[in-house]
Amino acid sequence: MQTITAEELKARLDAGEKLNIVDVREPHEHADFNIGGTLVPLGKIQTMQADELDEFKDQELIVYCRSGNRSGQACLILDTLGFTNTKNLVGGMLYWQEKIG
Repeated sequence: MQTITAEELKARLDAGEKLNIVDVREPHEHADFNIGGTLVPLGKIQTMQADELDEFKDQELIVYCRSGNRSGQACLILDTLGFTNTKNLVGGMLYWQEKIG
């Protein structure tokens, strides 16, 4: 697992890069505010029911949550499942909303 900052991610999104972004929060959190990531709650990843992510095993996969804790856990789990390029968004959506808006 590597990390990516909100500023780095925002710059890449603004540049129009096609990114694989996953939100591991709960559906109500995703509905309140998100940056366009695919919703796959941490519980699905913990129970290894995140088959929809298999196509990204050898691609960069940016994972975010509220504060960076759950997404860090998700990255560690995904790494053990054979994912080769997971990145945790440092500070999660709390930091994003504070610094990016």
